[in-house]
Amino acid sequence: MSRIFITGSTDGLGFAAARTLIREGHEVARSRERAAAISGTSSAAFGLVIGDLASAEQTRSIAEQLNAIGRMDAVIHNAGIYLERSRGETPEGHAKTLAVNTLAPYLLTAWITRPHRLIYLTSGMHRSGGSTLDDIDWKKRPWSASQAYSESKLYIATLAAAIARRWPDVLSNAVDPGWVPTKMGGAGAPDDLEMGHLTQTWLATSADGAAKVSGGYWYHRQQLEAAAEANDVGFQEALVEKLAGLTGVRLFEAAGKG
Repeated sequence: MSRIFITGSTDGLGFAAARTLIREGHEVARSRERAAAISGTSSAAFGLVIGDLASAEQTRSIAEQLNAIGRMDAVIHNAGIYLERSRGETPEGHAKTLAVNTLAPYLLTAWITRPHRLIYLTSGMHRSGGSTLDDIDWKKRPWSASQAYSESKLYIATLAAAIARRWPDVLSNAVDPGWVPTKMGGAGAPDDLEMGHLTQTWLATSADGAAKVSGGYWYHRQQLEAAAEANDVGFQEALVEKLAGLTGVRLFEAAGKG
């Protein structure tokens, strides 16, 4: 039996993953934005933490609440937002898409007691992310919801690969769940919801040799090639430096080492 923490598990893929893991006998801790957002698996979860991932302060609180529960065997960074109509602004002044999709998992990775396995949800749209890091917080460019989302998912796939390289004692992987029929994806999404969440639960818990790898980009339990930037060491290092500068939190000891 494993202990797994899942962010954003009140509906959609996160809810399906939590339900599957609980049915398999694992202990699941879950995050939700507010206490009122209770879903059907809440009573079965062994830990519930509250906080808004758009806020760095509340993200820190989520990490502290989880650390008080105890070390997790795996963390599934599932929470995300899709096409925001405007840049928005978090309490720290960041674009909301960047904050929820990239900065929050980066900060949680830094603040949560290091688990054995890390799974980050990305998207096939990461391939449109581009290789420039000049204005990742959208302070100068005209807002593009689709481009901001694509970039945030490239960054999270890159972070997963960087962690796999820097922390050889941790299994770190990125998962593209596909375009599935959730509240985010819409009822007409063509991909399989079941396969959309079973890849991350498999990577989080399976003893199969095929699941005990690191640095992979996965789609429906198959390893695919991610965008070239995600596996480019120079891009990885530049990104983690950029994220450290934006958050004031350094994930790795020093750039270019480890």
